[in-house]
Amino acid sequence: MTDRAMELRAEGRDIISLSVGEPDFDTPAHVIAAAKASLDAGDTRYTAVMGTARLRQAAALHFERDLGIATDPAQVIVSAGGKQALFEAICATVSAGDEVIVPAPWWVSYPQMVRFAGGTVVPLMTYAKDNFCFRPAQLEALITPRTNWVILGSPGNPTGAVYPAEMLLGIAEVLRRHPQVMVLSDDIYAPLNYTGEPHATLANLCPDLAERICTISGVSKSHAMTGFRIGLATGPKWLIDAMGKLQSNSSGNPAATSQAAAVAALEGPQDFLADWRETFRQRRDLVVAAINAIPGLSTPVPLGAFYCFIDASPLMERFGGDDNELALHLLEHGVAVVSASAFGGSNGFRISFAASEAVLSEALRRIEAALA
Repeated sequence: MTDRAMELRAEGRDIISLSVGEPDFDTPAHVIAAAKASLDAGDTRYTAVMGTARLRQAAALHFERDLGIATDPAQVIVSAGGKQALFEAICATVSAGDEVIVPAPWWVSYPQMVRFAGGTVVPLMTYAKDNFCFRPAQLEALITPRTNWVILGSPGNPTGAVYPAEMLLGIAEVLRRHPQVMVLSDDIYAPLNYTGEPHATLANLCPDLAERICTISGVSKSHAMTGFRIGLATGPKWLIDAMGKLQSNSSGNPAATSQAAAVAALEGPQDFLADWRETFRQRRDLVVAAINAIPGLSTPVPLGAFYCFIDASPLMERFGGDDNELALHLLEHGVAVVSASAFGGSNGFRISFAASEAVLSEALRRIEAALA
């Protein structure tokens, strides 16, 4: 699909991309200023492998202030993006024969990381009627003596699923009955929660499970800093130290200037986040209404993140039952999306509404025309 999009652009075609999970806002000015000041100060050398002391302190502040997780800077690792932190947590703990429960539809990299480490992916299917959340009983039915992780993303990519506190407490009861199971809690989209309720995360709700939870965060989605490549993780010290050993022998430290920018992001003003969240909510409502008005398409209202996971089951016979063909058809009509099957789903596609209302409106017009 990427190749075909490049071919179409080379032919002079106008392609709107709704496939990238990246905020379209400018990085805050005070963050840019901190990056420039870092360079002017000659901050261009190696740092400590697990991050500068200043950033680990700022990250500990962030985990407590924004996620309600009291942690020590020694239990924080700074990585080159949240993806690296996830990868290190899995590679530090998963061996051949181990099982990792991954709710589906899933973010595309979760199962690939597990397979790379030699583990077995155990899909846990979720559905639109449940807002793409699994129930505790579903989780318990899949746990075996070989299970060592369950991955829990809230708000989730690609569905926008948000797990409320009461559901997380039910999941915690299951975990208490299975002490070998750890939780990889991906909270990177925590600032983009449209429920009106405070963000709920397992490490905050259940401190007795803290030694079994690794929480992932960062500045990419919250502060429009995807290109800076800074991720954060906190968890039990033995795990964070093991992740540090992997980082030491693979990439080394994250970029020094990016770390200085991240300090400014975490310690600086946070009030703009509410305005960004409201803008995303308005875009979400526009997209949901337009999609549900197109014959053959439907989507639930995502409760977080900036994605709609769209069902196109009534149309799939036209595309031979292959949602990749559907995605290519939309691409031929000027809109790039990602097929549901890329996320362990089927019969549909994901779009990102991290674009202006004008761009979204034109993309939705093209989608409607393509399927008419």
